[in-house]
Amino acid sequence: VQLQASGGGTVQVGGSLRLSCAASGITLSRNSVAWFRRAPGKEREFVARFFRSGGNTLYADSVKGRFTISRDNTKNTVSLQMNNLKPEDTAVYYCNLRSGWDSYWGQGTLVTVSS
Repeated sequence: VQLQASGGGTVQVGGSLRLSCAASGITLSRNSVAWFRRAPGKEREFVARFFRSGGNTLYADSVKGRFTISRDNTKNTVSLQMNNLKPEDTAVYYCNLRSGWDSYWGQGTLVTVSS
């Protein structure tokens, strides 16, 4: 199983970025997928989750209304659309997949929001 995250970069406050996570060796639609992030000097924190069935999603309060997680079953990818970015969104973003008792992580992609 491999998860390849991409789309990070530097953006100004109020800007937007779209992160993508491509999965190989596993079918995303059969599992719960999520984005986490780790800001400099802080612990990794939950950002958003797309549940396995029903299209249900869950967001951290800090990103609710600004970020949208989506899944493309034909491309086997999960994306995170990030709008109205703030300096506190600066972090390395990781995609995560849970399959039963197993958990898989992508390599991370850096998002920097400059003021």
